[in-house]
Amino acid sequence: MTDTILVTGAGTGFGREVALRLAAGGHDVIAGVEIVAQVAALRDAARDRGVALRVERLDVTDPGDRERAVRFDVDVLLNNAGIAEGGATVDIPAERLRRQFEVNVFGPVLLTQGIAKRMARKGGGRIVFMSSVAGLMTDPFTGAYSGSKHALEAFADALDQELAEFGVTVATINPGPFLTGFNDTMFEAWKTWRDDPSDRLVDHSTLAFPHEQFDPEPVFEATVRVLLGEDTRYRHVLPVENEDSIRRQVDAQWDRRLNDGTRPAPAQAARDMKPGTPAAP
Repeated sequence: MTDTILVTGAGTGFGREVALRLAAGGHDVIAGVEIVAQVAALRDAARDRGVALRVERLDVTDPGDRERAVRFDVDVLLNNAGIAEGGATVDIPAERLRRQFEVNVFGPVLLTQGIAKRMARKGGGRIVFMSSVAGLMTDPFTGAYSGSKHALEAFADALDQELAEFGVTVATINPGPFLTGFNDTMFEAWKTWRDDPSDRLVDHSTLAFPHEQFDPEPVFEATVRVLLGEDTRYRHVLPVENEDSIRRQVDAQWDRRLNDGTRPAPAQAARDMKPGTPAAP
């Protein structure tokens, strides 16, 4: 019997390509997209690839959409839906901070509650969270996004421990800087803020995502393997060659001291980097 796989946030980026690749492999895939226009676009993309893909409107912040998705009775869930609000923490408007957590944390967790209960009652299932290295460490001007991913990491960890006895597994995917447009768009969020620009502490027009970015192929490949149960690790930092560096940066927090009043290198990098800078081959 073929497992039914639900991918949220499948209208763009990682979710879109993962859903299409799973469908190309003959798997029963439901692709959830946030807005109606994405439904037709993704159906067209599936037709162009010659694959069968069920596309459904699914806004994870909408209670009605979540209730309907629970009735899909899925066996594997990829919580991929997410947004990124970039900007100085002291400047981001309150409603944008709340929206960041509604989409990245509360929506996915509330959706997972209903789906996880059905999985547990059936005696098995697989839940995967598209987290980020931002859930393990933080760059300047990404505090809202990173905070949401840190929260998601905590929920994933708790769920893994709570659902083990019911035969349900949990895993996280932790992409670093990949060139999908997502990271660069995060640093343009300030353009739509409804605030008083004169009250901002930072000139956000001078900022860009502070890292060179990689081709996203490793994320597509790893996510498919995790969803199909071919990779049984709990956490997946990508690209893999960055894993040791991330571990060192996380461990370094134990020896961290108060700042000395000078601008840190990552904050300067956000001012020096060009948007969409690719990593060297």
